[in-house]
Amino acid sequence: MDATAAAGKVTREHLQRDAYLYIRQSTLKQVINNTESTQRQYALRSRAIALGWDHSQIIVIDTDQGQSGASTEGRDGFQRLVAEVGMRHAGIVLGLEVSRLARNNTDWHRLLEICALTGTLILDEDGLYDPGNFNDRLLLGLKGTMSEAELHLLKARLRGGVLSKARRGELVQPLPVGLVYDHAERVVLDPDASVQQAIRHLLVTFAATGSAYADSAAQFVQAESR
Repeated sequence: MDATAAAGKVTREHLQRDAYLYIRQSTLKQVINNTESTQRQYALRSRAIALGWDHSQIIVIDTDQGQSGASTEGRDGFQRLVAEVGMRHAGIVLGLEVSRLARNNTDWHRLLEICALTGTLILDEDGLYDPGNFNDRLLLGLKGTMSEAELHLLKARLRGGVLSKARRGELVQPLPVGLVYDHAERVVLDPDASVQQAIRHLLVTFAATGSAYADSAAQFVQAESR
């Protein structure tokens, strides 16, 4: 988007409010390994400054790191963002892309609606948008639909890979305590003798009493009676 056209959407009223930068990675593994994405998200502060916001007005919300964007559940940062927009505290919301803000169309359109009602702008890596403008709202809605579809395709691709490995008998799943894979990927007893002993004791106790805790309960009663 042309810098002059983008700046033309920013009014004095927008600049009197704060700029909210929302940062999120879907998993802790991404937070640790995909540091470039995090740096790009933080770098959006310079875009807000270029549009007229002061450093002190930029509020970073990064408490949702390691949280999926498929739902607002557990995403306190996103819920805080929506609340701040609703109270007209935000002049602009910044996010690297739609998927950082929401992977769910319901959550995305809810944010768009509140932004439109409060006159809050949205900025991503591609440009600056006014949700109150029909064409901008249409484009933002399309981006949200594509983001949700991308999540569906990613899940389908991962599920397909799991099923394909399972059909070939090559699917490796986490094993219960007491079992491990050997060098040939066969399921065997844990070589640790203490682990084997503990598991056998548990199974013997359950077979004899119908409860895995019966032996412990009996020992507790004996200790109490001493």
